[in-house]
Amino acid sequence: MKKYLLALMCLFSAVTHAQATFTPQQEARISDLVRETLLNNPQILAEVADKLNAQASAQGEAQFQSALQEYKDFLFNDANSPRIGAKDPDLTLVVFTDYNCPYCKKFDPYLEKIVKQYPNVAVVFKFLPYRSESSVTSARDALTVWRRHPEQFLTFNDVLMSKVGYHDDASIEAAKKKAGVIVDKPDEQSLDTVKKSLAVAEKLGIQGTPATIIGDQMLSGWVPYEQFDAMVKDALQKHQS
Repeated sequence: MKKYLLALMCLFSAVTHAQATFTPQQEARISDLVRETLLNNPQILAEVADKLNAQASAQGEAQFQSALQEYKDFLFNDANSPRIGAKDPDLTLVVFTDYNCPYCKKFDPYLEKIVKQYPNVAVVFKFLPYRSESSVTSARDALTVWRRHPEQFLTFNDVLMSKVGYHDDASIEAAKKKAGVIVDKPDEQSLDTVKKSLAVAEKLGIQGTPATIIGDQMLSGWVPYEQFDAMVKDALQKHQS
């Protein structure tokens, strides 16, 4: 396999420099040889694709670990970001979420459950309003509630997450009434926090929600609770070892 791959690379290199080196007849023959090699050994393409995927994965992991260290204070200790669970945690999870994301709505109940199951775990909420204008509005309202009345945040969060489908102005106002919170106008800090979350998420390589930092790993998307629990347990064991 390796000799075929090496031969193919040489042929591609030859084609790249063909204009300056070969006659039209030689160029045509080289192209035929490349085509014949691929047709007779289609596994070469799979091997090349696997190598490229591995390289991309390694680059993505390096980017994630670098950003995790660079922005760890904002990720884990930002006073303007809502948090639940332990006051002095052994492990802090960071969840990037959106009140209009259906998978976030499925994942959100796990967060309260996990901090009850593990009293030494905390969860920090970061909002990525990717989906619509109401994603921005609901996120800023939630952040403002956290800053003004932190004890009301979790109830408001749960009501917002319980909405089936996308929010609109009416549903957000209804959520405020149901949760018993008053937010006439979101504060400016809420916008700054959303902007910083978006910027840091990009540095981390996050492309969608939910996305959860668990120890030194990123969990992308929704998974069953048992898998989430196993990842948290593993991260705690690594921390304590």
